[in-house]
Amino acid sequence: MSTYSASKTVALPQSAEEGAAFAGRPLSLPASVLANGTGIFASLAWVAFGLSCLWWEDLGDWSRTHGLAIAAFVIGGGILVATSAAKWLGRVGAGLKTRVPWLLALGLFLTLWEVATAKFAWLPLPFFPPPQAIIEVYTDDLPKLLASVWASVKLQLGGYAIGAAVGFLTGVSIGWSRSVGYWVHPLLRFIGPVPPTAWLPFAFFTFPSSWSASTFLIALATGFPVTVLTWSGVASVSNGYYDVARTLGAKPSFLVLKVAIPAALPHVFVGLFMGLGASFAVVVVAEMIGVKAGLGWYLQWAQGWAAYSNMYAALIVMSLLCTGAITLLFTIRDHLLVWQKGVVKW
Repeated sequence: MSTYSASKTVALPQSAEEGAAFAGRPLSLPASVLANGTGIFASLAWVAFGLSCLWWEDLGDWSRTHGLAIAAFVIGGGILVATSAAKWLGRVGAGLKTRVPWLLALGLFLTLWEVATAKFAWLPLPFFPPPQAIIEVYTDDLPKLLASVWASVKLQLGGYAIGAAVGFLTGVSIGWSRSVGYWVHPLLRFIGPVPPTAWLPFAFFTFPSSWSASTFLIALATGFPVTVLTWSGVASVSNGYYDVARTLGAKPSFLVLKVAIPAALPHVFVGLFMGLGASFAVVVVAEMIGVKAGLGWYLQWAQGWAAYSNMYAALIVMSLLCTGAITLLFTIRDHLLVWQKGVVKW
């Protein structure tokens, strides 16, 4: 009869020194086991969300509950399969591992949201619509929502491009020339601290159309941080760079284009980032007041008709647009500042 020997499966310490080292060794699980465990819980969270959609009856009349449950089951199964095969998916699998905790949190949040609104009305309706009500907006009111998105994107891009260009040129001029700074700096101190929305009456009275007035306000919100950060970047360039370039026979134009501006680019992108956030705030306010299209107008329309699901759907789209714009800006920054990799920390 065979006997069981623990020494065949576990390497036991053979001396007092080895025993002390073995006792002090921390117990840890492989990263793959932890990732798979988190993936299983994330999958179960999405399955629970699907079951919460089907287990109880809806308190309202929403037509997308069944389809939302099926989508939750599919997502839960996809998470389980993808996390199990992450080591064969390369970079996609590595990226998925880092996002699995967020998928778990999202599944739990959606489950709680569904139960607290559509099933038991712990949050009062219609002020807090369930997830399927948001899905209905994206399927039933998609043409109007897309038209509003396109109007906001056109307005945002126009004003942001003008403000960024003017702010960049002004900042370089102030940082390079003391005479320009003498005249422009007092204007910046006078106009810059005033919130762009405070210029609404002036803009809508002065400009011929609400579209041009809104473009001016967006450009104003973008231009001030870009100007200040570009000016700071050019002014902070070390004099040693200029001395080396002059020693090699560089002209003033070369010093500006090839020395000052490249060295100031990290500051410029900080200004572009700050201007992007400010411009998004202004575009919503401008569309709510004067422009008859766009996401700001859509929010105002939804609030007037007490269509809170439409309002939340527009807010989600607006958040995704802002996130996408920031991601694009960071991608451009990483491409242009590849020579400063490891120096830029934001």
